[in-house]
Amino acid sequence: MANVLWLQGGACSGNTMSFLNAEEPTVIELVTDFGVNILWHPSVGLEIGEQVTDLMNDLIKGKKQLDIFVFEGSIVQGPNNTGTMNYFCDRPMKDWVKELAAVAAYTVAIGDCATWGGIPAVPPNPSESTGMQFHKQKLGGFLGANYKSKGGLPVINIPGCPAHPDWITQILVAISTGRIKDVLIDEYHRPKTFFTDFVQTGCPNVNNFAQKIDGHFGKRGGCLFYEVGCRGPMTRASCNRILWNRQSSKTRVNHPCLGCTEPGFPHHDLVKGSVFKSLKYLGFLPQDVPTGEGRLKYYIRAGWEKILPTNKALKETSK
Repeated sequence: MANVLWLQGGACSGNTMSFLNAEEPTVIELVTDFGVNILWHPSVGLEIGEQVTDLMNDLIKGKKQLDIFVFEGSIVQGPNNTGTMNYFCDRPMKDWVKELAAVAAYTVAIGDCATWGGIPAVPPNPSESTGMQFHKQKLGGFLGANYKSKGGLPVINIPGCPAHPDWITQILVAISTGRIKDVLIDEYHRPKTFFTDFVQTGCPNVNNFAQKIDGHFGKRGGCLFYEVGCRGPMTRASCNRILWNRQSSKTRVNHPCLGCTEPGFPHHDLVKGSVFKSLKYLGFLPQDVPTGEGRLKYYIRAGWEKILPTNKALKETSK
């Protein structure tokens, strides 16, 4: 039996809505089949008021075991690092987070706001929001670069706006069944199970992308990367491998990938005042080249695909 406490900070509850729609496994299966005991959740918990306060104090004092501490939303530190913009149970939420994270066997950040700060942390960031262990791309965040839970791991990040529901439930299963240490994490503490492939893997427009064929918004066959700045080639996520609602994904319905699982999200442009800045043309800036590939290597590969498009992404779309 794994005791789970789920709290929310600066959040829209989008990740809660996603979590409650999980299918493999469902939330009910988490409880009945995998021994996950949800001590309290803001949307489904039965306790209110002082009951929640007493529960959290019991966890901090060690009277009750906290196996998994899940946090959704940004850590609101303002104003002036007091945390009083986000009060919960008679205290700034950030104070609860620090004490609960110190006693948790494992700590999991769900969604972009909890992982990197997300939309609340976009400059000028009046709420002084940040992520649990990252602030955008920079390691540190609220808990600090050296934080490790009692289980010996840093904060496990499940990014997304929102995170895919099955990413959430499957990580909770891995923890509750004792297999979490077999799960490899990348430099941003994301499980490689879900955040290794680029979103373009399985995208129906990948052939056009490789061949640099321009298209039009809403027209099947056109590559949206050129039209509206799809960030699929530089975003690591399994959106086209583990489909949303077992049906589709943004890129499969010809909507650009916004890059919401990357620590730079949202890709803001302070000069133009745009929160969702996206790159429209490939090859002019270093960040236009997919993560982990040099310019020369990428252009050689793209040229080869134009002649003989047989890469993994194309094989995925044919399934």
